[in-house]
Amino acid sequence: MAQLQQIDDNVRYDPVSGRAPLILGGHDFRSITNAIAEPLESKTPLGWWGAFAVSLAMLALLGVSVGWLFWEGIGIWGLNNPVGWGWAIVNFVFWVGIGHAGTLISAILFLFRQKWRTSINRSAEAMTIFAVMCALVFPGIHVGRVWAAYWMFPLPNQMSMWPNFRSPLLWDVFAVSIYGSVSFLFWYVGLIPDLATIRDRATTQVRRMVYGVLALGWRGSNRHWQHYERAYLILAALATPLVLSAHSIVSMDFAVSQLPGWHTTIFPPYFVAGAIFSGFAMVISLMVVTRWVFGMQNILTIRHFDNMAKIILLTGSMVGYAYALEFFIAWYSGNAYEQFAFFNRAFGPYSWAYIIMVSCNVLSPQVFWFKKFRTSIPLLFLISIFVNIGMWFERFVIVASSLHRDFLPSSWDYYRPTFWDVASLIGSFGLFFTMFCLFVRFLPIVATAEVKTVLPQADPHQGKPRVVLESGPTA
Repeated sequence: MAQLQQIDDNVRYDPVSGRAPLILGGHDFRSITNAIAEPLESKTPLGWWGAFAVSLAMLALLGVSVGWLFWEGIGIWGLNNPVGWGWAIVNFVFWVGIGHAGTLISAILFLFRQKWRTSINRSAEAMTIFAVMCALVFPGIHVGRVWAAYWMFPLPNQMSMWPNFRSPLLWDVFAVSIYGSVSFLFWYVGLIPDLATIRDRATTQVRRMVYGVLALGWRGSNRHWQHYERAYLILAALATPLVLSAHSIVSMDFAVSQLPGWHTTIFPPYFVAGAIFSGFAMVISLMVVTRWVFGMQNILTIRHFDNMAKIILLTGSMVGYAYALEFFIAWYSGNAYEQFAFFNRAFGPYSWAYIIMVSCNVLSPQVFWFKKFRTSIPLLFLISIFVNIGMWFERFVIVASSLHRDFLPSSWDYYRPTFWDVASLIGSFGLFFTMFCLFVRFLPIVATAEVKTVLPQADPHQGKPRVVLESGPTA
């Protein structure tokens, strides 16, 4: 290996490739296992209990708000005559989008053999599952008649009595449930070798039995590895189209309507780019905290954050282009209703939300053109928070600003959320953080087996001299 040079911020770069190594600290196979297993095997820190208590309190708020909703009805929300969709749909689209980065990191980057994914894919996959759980709360509770929520499922329909297969709400159920199922299988299959490692290191009978059951009898034989790699590849191939299809179908909730501001063919790619944008921002937010709390600076390195910042810059630019293109489409269409919808969006009563959306989603990521900012952990964390705030406001702007002024000026009204709207949003974050706290406490947060494949020791040619043959290629 070429000698590594020490530069600013304690990051070492290879003078030949100009790139930082994926794993720092001189780790070998044994030390990687010890570092990743330590959070599971050590005593539960007080900080974890504090975070878990706060998350549970927020989750309890979700339970109370949903219970009160069932008792009183959707009148407790701020919905009015033109704005029949409020924060429930905003939250649904927001959480579905958050999960897209996990599938992209796990499936697409795996198929393209991007080795930098190995340190972040496990947590990103878990984030996907927890975000889908949060998203699935809202379609069922926003329909009003919650006792008829089972109509959304593909039940036998010979008499054409209830499931309306032309309803986008039913498409959501298909898309998100399939997306969540495949994501869960992908995450669990990747966990199996690491669960067996924790099983073999267990010091109590209970831990050995629990992790042994979850490991499905894994022994690390050549046959096991062959089956594992084949299953992982198949699931990656299945999950890849879902990155595009799931949020495209969610965008159809809006695009198939005749409402100005929604009825446009740009929504599917626009929503997919925004989903990946917000998903990677959430990955950065979680990874910065995880890296600091568990002391994994040598495993979650600057290079990982640098690459994620580049993807945020790319997808953020795509989102900004989509914002501009929407106005061009409205102008070029010559449709007075369409032109009014976007003029009202930017300069009407919800202009404050539009300004927040553009500032957070378009302007703030532009600092990532400079490597100095892409490798600054505090700035990365700050921008990731801004992006997720902006992406939530994007969904709010799409829903509220298009609905509150419809075709009849006599029906116009201003949508204001109530306490219970806010409580359901905070509660959904409580569900997400509760699940993530349990994940980091009881499961490996980094894919141990995959990280080992990027270590120098995993290279079969390590230490062997490179010989140049007279006839051509380097051996």
